[in-house]
Amino acid sequence: MIVGNWMQKQPMTIGGDMLVSEAKRLLSENKLHALPVVDAAGRLRGLVTRANLLRMGHFVLRTQSSDEFSYFVNRLRVRDVMVRNPATVAVGDTVEEALRMGRELGVAQFPVMDGGQVVGMISANEIFQLAAHCVGAWERRNGITLAPLRLGPGVLGRIADVAEAAGAVLQAIYPVGRPHKDDAAEEKTVILRFHAADRTAVVAALEAAGFAVAESSKMEAPALAA
Repeated sequence: MIVGNWMQKQPMTIGGDMLVSEAKRLLSENKLHALPVVDAAGRLRGLVTRANLLRMGHFVLRTQSSDEFSYFVNRLRVRDVMVRNPATVAVGDTVEEALRMGRELGVAQFPVMDGGQVVGMISANEIFQLAAHCVGAWERRNGITLAPLRLGPGVLGRIADVAEAAGAVLQAIYPVGRPHKDDAAEEKTVILRFHAADRTAVVAALEAAGFAVAESSKMEAPALAA
């Protein structure tokens, strides 16, 4: 999965001379989590986040100082509070790489770069949407989670064969495990998402084949807003 296919394209950007109060308004009105700060040539200079500006605003309000409030509203500029040289990802990087970087750096959003220009943003929100698609949150699917097992050659194929022979039309099958130094030796939970007229038949077939089922469920598609 490539960042360029999942990012928020053509993101709103701001200049460093913008008032912090105006940046806070843009973030709130447009329901954004971060704004890249660029210079006149479009080069990335920094990043402001909604969380940081909200914390700053709450701090100013708690001080109950009219001078500090006036400075925050009328004089404080984005360049004074932005994160300089923020971590970025390239448009051709993978979402998996962005996730690893986010975890290592404690960052929830990245400007996406292409040839020195900001071409997108990818954040926890976009990755959440991607994860929701992977688990079928927006459609009616059956789900089965197998108890942890050690994966070897052909194990996932056998699971798929058993499920499909029992009437499952597989939509996704993926192993999930905690980060481990020796990933190949780790036991993993295997999750299946599928369509089937009879979910219980799929459960019974998997258990008869020696795969313990930890849980099974039928997900209903969310109602669309009128």
